[in-house]
Amino acid sequence: MMRRKSLAAIVLPLCAAAAGVVAAKPAFAQVSPAEVSSTKLRSLEQKHLQELKLLHRAIVDTKFPFAVYLTRYVTADPEKQVTFDSRGIEFVNFQNDVVLKTSAIYRAAYNSDQLTQNERAAHTLRDVITPILGLVADQIPPDIECDAIGFEIAYHTHSPNKSYEFEGKEILAVVLVRDDAFAYAKTADEEQRQGILNRSLIYVNGKEFGLALGDRNPLSPDDRALSAPPALPPRGSSSAGSSSSARNSLEGMRSNAGTQATGRFDLAERSPHASPGISAAAAPAVPAADPKPAATPADAERLQARYQAQLDALMKDGVEKFHLVEYAPPAFAIYHDRLALQLTLRNTLAFEKNSGSIYKRAAQTFDLFLAAELKGLLQKLPADAEIDALDFSVLNRLGNEKTSSEAVEFVCPLKSLRAFANDEITGQDLVNQSIILVNGVRIALNLQLVE
Repeated sequence: MMRRKSLAAIVLPLCAAAAGVVAAKPAFAQVSPAEVSSTKLRSLEQKHLQELKLLHRAIVDTKFPFAVYLTRYVTADPEKQVTFDSRGIEFVNFQNDVVLKTSAIYRAAYNSDQLTQNERAAHTLRDVITPILGLVADQIPPDIECDAIGFEIAYHTHSPNKSYEFEGKEILAVVLVRDDAFAYAKTADEEQRQGILNRSLIYVNGKEFGLALGDRNPLSPDDRALSAPPALPPRGSSSAGSSSSARNSLEGMRSNAGTQATGRFDLAERSPHASPGISAAAAPAVPAADPKPAATPADAERLQARYQAQLDALMKDGVEKFHLVEYAPPAFAIYHDRLALQLTLRNTLAFEKNSGSIYKRAAQTFDLFLAAELKGLLQKLPADAEIDALDFSVLNRLGNEKTSSEAVEFVCPLKSLRAFANDEITGQDLVNQSIILVNGVRIALNLQLVE
């Protein structure tokens, strides 16, 4: 049997002060009910405001293996205290259910050479989510008017190597039906806890994940379905919906997700006004009951032939007017089983190579460059093409580079683009409903937070 390695050998603090709490403790502020647009959520926020403040205080006062920072946005930097929003507890809508969500940044970096993704998620569940669930059970009434209790916890991974070092971020999202959440907090039996996890929704970086306690590898969707015990009887119903109806909703979501490609982003079915839910990275869209058939390369070729003349006309004027790249003309392609029109543009903004972050450059790329081009581009595109999305690749040059070394890709649902062009939604709404990648790696993006 392999001996257990010390915690210090497999997970390190991100900075010297990470093992403790910052000297100046944050105020126990909560999202103001006045900020909440939904009548139902605003009423819940107002009714339970004092309880949420007490829960916030209890979490801040709890000693974790490494520092835990409550935050409304898990992509934020807790060291930037001026802009850091520590209001990490709130009621949100998640796939038509009301979820009491706790979001936090766990200031630890797991050694990915020694811990698998499943082990990293299990550590975070044990060291962060489980203690907070206990605090929820202490501070929040078990019949609170919500359908589920949810968490999204961001943490880092660290991969030392003889030739290089790599550090990345993972986000673990867990959504438990309300009754299951309280039951999980009250039992220490690992088999019972595993059963609860098997019938809950769990995501790592937006992809459904079968977290397995005590194992190196996660469970497959089939293993989870077979090992999940019968649902607990509900304690009662709430104004948000009964716990049993929420369980049915979550089970339905998991069964749907299991039949699709992992982490599929359904560009065709997402509403322009849909809430991003727990987070853009942690809440993949759920296919409709009668989903559109998956597109094929033959469909893309058919559209390319039908609209080639219009695309050629767009390219002729678009190099100068929209900064399209000459060597990459507009083309139809398949993205996550959906038809998308790909366009490559060269950013007119200048970025210093060693200043700012990829998040700030991505935000400025959207706000100051791409957003200004969208209305004009939409007017030039084939109006009746049965595409689901536009895939914009914006090429950035850093410093004095002669060629672009950074590509920011925005895969945007067509319905959402049209809503944005008609001033029906904000730029942040559009970003929330899209997929954003930097050099092929998906990121979450809050436009205001990184400016």
